[in-house]
Amino acid sequence: MFRKTSITLACLCIVIAAHVNSTATAAEKPNILFIFADDWGWGDLSCHGHPYVKTPNIDRLAKEGTDFHRFTVASGVCSPSRTAVMTGHFPARYNIDAHFAWVPQNQKRNMPDWLSPQAPLLPRFLQQAGYATAHFGKWHLANDMIPDSPLPSAYGYDEYGAFNCAGEQMPVHEDADNAIAFIEKSHRANKPFFINLWIHEPHTPFHTVPKYEWRFREMESRPDAIYASVLSHADDRIGQVLNTLDRLNLTDNTLVIFSSDNGPARAAGPTELSLQYDTATGAGWGIGAAKGITGGRKGYKSALFEGGIGVPFIARWPGKIAADKVDKTSLISAVDLLPTFCELAGASLPMDYKPDGISQVATLLGQPTTTRDSPLFWKMQSAWPIRKAQPYHWVSWAIVHDDWKLLANRDSTHIELYDITTDPYEKTDVSKENPEVVKLLLQEIDDWKETLPKSPSGHVFSKLRSRSPSE
Repeated sequence: MFRKTSITLACLCIVIAAHVNSTATAAEKPNILFIFADDWGWGDLSCHGHPYVKTPNIDRLAKEGTDFHRFTVASGVCSPSRTAVMTGHFPARYNIDAHFAWVPQNQKRNMPDWLSPQAPLLPRFLQQAGYATAHFGKWHLANDMIPDSPLPSAYGYDEYGAFNCAGEQMPVHEDADNAIAFIEKSHRANKPFFINLWIHEPHTPFHTVPKYEWRFREMESRPDAIYASVLSHADDRIGQVLNTLDRLNLTDNTLVIFSSDNGPARAAGPTELSLQYDTATGAGWGIGAAKGITGGRKGYKSALFEGGIGVPFIARWPGKIAADKVDKTSLISAVDLLPTFCELAGASLPMDYKPDGISQVATLLGQPTTTRDSPLFWKMQSAWPIRKAQPYHWVSWAIVHDDWKLLANRDSTHIELYDITTDPYEKTDVSKENPEVVKLLLQEIDDWKETLPKSPSGHVFSKLRSRSPSE
């Protein structure tokens, strides 16, 4: 059964960990740079065969590191996916199974209004292990429309600049400049650093810049040119950060990971190109310019098929992680990042903290793994019956265990089963041929449901709520 974290014990362990680790220097611990894109599809990289998108800097990471093809995030949408990274838990444990929106929407969907700062948190564990910690870019563990939500600084960051949060919104294109300044500052202080660089691209609105539109001026399709230009701009900013690591001779002691919070967004049908305004990031082009691809995976953003949760995961750590390698077998999840990063950092975890993920240090260092002792679970708020315009967005529950992936609608009256190791593109439903496997996996989901809270709890509700959660 899932055990709630005891704040008292957690604090005690954090104090002990801080005493043990605070004297470590940057030379003794690896720096960690986690680049988390927003709606970046598996196929939206030139190193993954995209026909016109150019990503030379991310391609460089793949050339100098390992490209893991079986990485999955914990949701098909933003906020729960990011919750899993921060906590090492399936986001359903916090009743976060959709994106944070207006307070009435959160309340209607039985969600909190923000991730609790009292949850077990990756940046806080690393901070107490002697790391300088920072977050630059998208937040969305609350929302800019919830003014009384905690700021990112309440979650264990020494510095931050963010949007989709309370307070001042950082301009989306200033993420790399802030990250570079923090790297330089940490280097001068001789402290190892952990940076979440959570870039906006390629989420709508698409904020184009003339320099990058000019690169793709010969393209006949205006939406395709817009999409290529914003990805090119993001790739250049990533390159600026990588060049900083080179300039400061930090490359060999820095783990860099590039990934995405979910698969690419696509309109349900033909959509005219038009401008859109977002309260956090401003004006830009809307969903008509969303041209992301999944590399053949089924479904897109908001789906629990592989197109929605199977995203890029490229890891580079020179001399430690193999260069120019593709790993098509190792099953890695976003809930693994917290235990993995904490092991690398020598960060002690609270005694009563039980992550849903496992450390993948050995996997990163070249020991492939295809099995897990415990299943991976997903929960989403999805429509039923299946909608013709969105045929992959009906799944409310999913599980991956051993070679199998089972997907179920909200009341488990419709089931699909795939041998995910031999059929990663989910082309052949084998549920009828394997009734005992279906029965077993449905029981696993039912048992997992029993560990989940019925409603959110704690100080996670805005004053804007029309009534208290208990009413």
